[in-house]
Amino acid sequence: MVNDVLSDLEEGITKALDALKRELAKVRTGRANLALLDGVRVDYYGTMTPLNQVASLAVADPRLITIKPWEKKLIPDIEASIRVANLGLNPSSDGEIVRLPIPSLTTERRRDLSKVVKRIGEDAKVAVRNQRRDTKEMLEQLAKDGEISDDASDVGLKKMQTSVDKAVAKVDEIIAKKEAEIMEV
Repeated sequence: MVNDVLSDLEEGITKALDALKRELAKVRTGRANLALLDGVRVDYYGTMTPLNQVASLAVADPRLITIKPWEKKLIPDIEASIRVANLGLNPSSDGEIVRLPIPSLTTERRRDLSKVVKRIGEDAKVAVRNQRRDTKEMLEQLAKDGEISDDASDVGLKKMQTSVDKAVAKVDEIIAKKEAEIMEV
């Protein structure tokens, strides 16, 4: 019983860490990264379609993303979608391919992005703590119902706290790495 509850906790923590990594991939660091375009949708025959499903995306160099649409008539729609997505990027095209230059970040923008990264990290910590709360309630309820002994509940609570502490440390490590990446000139 206790092991089932703890495995659920580990699964929840893993999901929280994966969500953290996905969110951080969307934060611009001054380098070309295709994850920046994950949220961009293009009007493709009346359906809002993800950009990567209507075009080939590539990182041409550290400061340039190239977008080659499957159909040339989509180029104006792709440019408009990128502008509407409010990414702070200015697309340009030559009729064949859309070029998306990644401008270098100013010091002020780096500080702002650092704050965004910290907020995302706090959200991840809250998700981990919510998992801890749910696990604690489950273990206490099992002990109260007599399905597990008080000793087993105490051991489970200690294991739970160890897992949560490791997860919070991992979040801090990931956030520190991302902040260093942002502040790197």
